[in-house]
Formats: sequence, structure tokens, C-alpha cells
Amino acid sequence: MAMDITQQTFITVHKNLSGLQSVEQFRSWLYRIATNCCHQESRRQKRKKMFSFSFWQRDSDNDKEISIDDRWVAEADVETERTEAAEYVLKALHQLPAEQRVVVIMKEYEGLKFREIAAALEVSENTVKSRMYYGLENMRKQLEKWKVTKDMIYF
Repeated sequence: MAMDITQQTFITVHKNLSGLQSVEQFRSWLYRIATNCCHQESRRQKRKKMFSFSFWQRDSDNDKEISIDDRWVAEADVETERTEAAEYVLKALHQLPAEQRVVVIMKEYEGLKFREIAAALEVSENTVKSRMYYGLENMRKQLEKWKVTKDMIYF
């Protein structure tokens, strides 16, 4: 899947290269395209997910019911909660202003340093730090509104 997203990212870059306004913005522009491709793929995968709500199945040889282990059900509940929390985090991220969203993605998801982000976006490090602070603060407030707690978010 990562290879498909990478390929789609570079196809999109190639098709839209003429729309790039300045070479200095290429890195952040590329990150934006890659992020959008990831979100598109995530939405595509979400539509493909099929959940089975059947916790019993028949053993055709013995014609008896076989139950799924209760631990598996508990693990599935935890995984579902974790997935839902991750979806809320992404939803909160999408609600940020573009300037804040790009900084949060570059710092938290891409692992770039503040000075690298500042160079890529052609702004000061203090501007990057400010956008990061306000972006995370806005996400925190939104997650609180949705009652998503810190202990639910552990990816």
C-alpha cells in the first residue's frame, strides 16, 4: 500500500508540476500532495473494510457451535477504540488551518526539526513553533469536545 501511495504521489506531482509557484516551496508542496494521497487511500480502505458480527460459526464435520475466544473479542474492542480515536485525531487535524496542519504533519508525522520545517516553508523557526503550539492546542480542544481522552490515543 505504501508503494501505491508513493507512486500516486509522484504521478500527481508530475501532472501538477506546472502549478508549482516557486521551487522553494517544493518540499512543503510535495508533503501536502503526499498527505492528500494518504488520506484518499485511507478513505478508500475504510470503504473496503468488512466487519463480521458473527461470533459463532458451525463446524460442518461435528455440527456444533464454536465460539470465538473472549480475549479476541476484548482485543477487537480495544483495537476498535484505538481506530476510532485515530480517526478523531485525523478529523481534528483536518479542521486545523492549513498553516498549522502542515507544521503538525511535518513535525509529528514526518519527524522534521523546527529549523527544517522553517526552511521548507520559508518562515522563521518561531513562526513554526507558534503554528505548532496553536495547532496542537486547537486539536486538543476539539478532541476534548468529542470526549477523546489521552489514554484512548496510543498508536
